[in-house]
Amino acid sequence: MTELHLWLRHETRTTERRTPVVPPDARRLVGAGVTLTVEESPQRVFPIEAYEAAGCRVVEAGSWTVAPADAVIVGLKELPEAPDGPGESPDEAAALRHRHIFFGHAYKAQPGAGALLRRFAAGGGTLFDLEYLVDGDGRRLAAFGYWAGYVGAALAVLHHRGGLTAPLRPLSKKELDDGLHPAPGDERFASLVIGALGRSGRGARAALAEAGLEPTCWDLQETRALDRPALLAQELMVNTVLTTGPSTPFLTDKDLAEPDRGLRTVCDVTCDVGSPYNVLPVYDTVTDWADPVRRLHERPALDLIAIDNLPSLLPEEASTDFSAALTPLLLEFGVGGEWGRCLDRFTQACRELGLQDGGSGDA
Repeated sequence: MTELHLWLRHETRTTERRTPVVPPDARRLVGAGVTLTVEESPQRVFPIEAYEAAGCRVVEAGSWTVAPADAVIVGLKELPEAPDGPGESPDEAAALRHRHIFFGHAYKAQPGAGALLRRFAAGGGTLFDLEYLVDGDGRRLAAFGYWAGYVGAALAVLHHRGGLTAPLRPLSKKELDDGLHPAPGDERFASLVIGALGRSGRGARAALAEAGLEPTCWDLQETRALDRPALLAQELMVNTVLTTGPSTPFLTDKDLAEPDRGLRTVCDVTCDVGSPYNVLPVYDTVTDWADPVRRLHERPALDLIAIDNLPSLLPEEASTDFSAALTPLLLEFGVGGEWGRCLDRFTQACRELGLQDGGSGDA
């Protein structure tokens, strides 16, 4: 393997406490000859001292913008807005010249997708979108899906029982499970998990089981010919389906106004709002930790939870699992075929926007 310099950046979103690389895996990377620079972060669930002890270089938050050109910038969520650089035009300050690894959400016409890809094109950089880091059969190789489904279903149950308090805060799994366990007098109610066989679906099913519920489980077979009356008869629904092409919406505005609708609580784990392939086109903005629940319809009532960083509410468990999957792939950066597929998808997205092909070169 050629010498690799990874730069773990601070996440600017104030509610983001996860990290793609945890300290034990950082030690593994350093031991394999990788140079690992880690930015200080006031909110990362693991302290900077643990990375320093693992042999990482420590730098101030946000300094990735002046990292060496060959550094690969590793993160999770969106990049910060472009800083105002001295003597630079706004376009020059926005340009991205490095190779970046993170969830870009930029390949399905989401809001802001074009602007992000243009930043890469302007600077000659490259996006290796973690959503498209897949094997030869298209299966994602590193994902937070299980914990997204787990937390999403847990929040839906807590709200449905009247026990969800805001603002939300990060928890340990034990704290979350203690709140989920049914108390005397808690009634069981009909629940549905769509996408039940996937990572997120399995997590949702586990949380509902922890809550003493036995959900109806739908996957591809059940959604090909959607039984809408059966869906609307549920009291709680967790959607974990991420579509990449046109499909029948699971809920429409007409369904919300259905007077006999039993459905009262929906958690959209996918949060594919803004995508033309969104299977829940009944809302246009996500919810957040400060206001996790939004009323979609009054009579009969229907409430929505659509938080796009659910696993950050269980930051230690989610980070540890994700890092365990990502670290072997990072050790193969520049060699493994999965990175080539990731690069090809970036190049395709740039072409679709009429931008120049590719960015700063090889994986």
